[in-house]
Amino acid sequence: MTPKQTYILGIESSCDDTAAAVIKNGRILSNVVATQNIHKEYGGVVPELASRAHQQNIVPVVQLALQRANIDKKQLNAIAFTRGPGLMGSLLVGTSFSKSLAMGLDLPLIEVNHMQAHILAHFIKSKEQSIPSFPFLAMTISGGHTQIVKVTNYFEMEVIGQTLDDAVGEAFDKSAKLLGLPYPGGPLIDQNARLGNPKAFHFPKPKVGPLDFSFSGLKTAVLYFIEKKSKEHPNFVKENLNDICASLQFTIVDYLMDKIKNAVKETHIKTIAIGGGVSANSGIRKALQDTETSLGWKVHIPKFEYCTDNAAMIAIVGELKYQQQLFASNDVVAKARMKY
Repeated sequence: MTPKQTYILGIESSCDDTAAAVIKNGRILSNVVATQNIHKEYGGVVPELASRAHQQNIVPVVQLALQRANIDKKQLNAIAFTRGPGLMGSLLVGTSFSKSLAMGLDLPLIEVNHMQAHILAHFIKSKEQSIPSFPFLAMTISGGHTQIVKVTNYFEMEVIGQTLDDAVGEAFDKSAKLLGLPYPGGPLIDQNARLGNPKAFHFPKPKVGPLDFSFSGLKTAVLYFIEKKSKEHPNFVKENLNDICASLQFTIVDYLMDKIKNAVKETHIKTIAIGGGVSANSGIRKALQDTETSLGWKVHIPKFEYCTDNAAMIAIVGELKYQQQLFASNDVVAKARMKY
């Protein structure tokens, strides 16, 4: 018997990317993302500008997603949207639009936790990624979050470790800014790190609980390091940029690996999946891939386009919830902070 064709529209607007995607039985038919370049001028995301840009982008982005999927909106079975966590102004745009569209088309509405979606993006059917088996450990690493999550089932997740202050993506971006690199600086640190010596300079690894993270002290250490070296030699950063980036990235990746090794030791789970924008970093990808040989882990790394904020991950969660008839009421509201 041929399974019924199910089309779910996913909408993502938690930060500064307006995105829409259509999924059909586990396979992505379209995944459209409108990036807001205006924030580069300010060296970071400006919430008010982000919400205004979402208002301008959301209709054309959804139209393009439907067009690329080659379907009419009347063929949709449900609308899935990011309820939170994220910037409230941004979330309100996606939430309001999704509620209105679902009501207008008389379709079920499905709320999605953005961080759960980063983890469940691994269940999108694609030749470029593998699907993890339960239970597994997920490490969500992004500009807003750094967590280790024990995943027992699709919607049975427990945070067993998290950052006590800043997120790893923020540590990369703020350090990049101190080095004079434009926003977003994380990918540029990765790019320069490939050309440098990771042992050239020493940066401290913060000491907190075995499964928790802290990055505020590392950012301060980078600041003092640059100030001290620049006083001694004004062109120090420019002349040593690759080595500084390589040493900083080595420290952060080594720190992340310490924590996930502690989690494996505590839970005895050797299946690891990563998600979030920082999972695109080449250093963490290689470090995790190496453990398959050295430690016998099974590692799942997402396709690049599913690392950063996107609507494909919202659509797959929507499909999984649709199968279980987990629908939201039309009085649902956006939440800037959400737990699993």
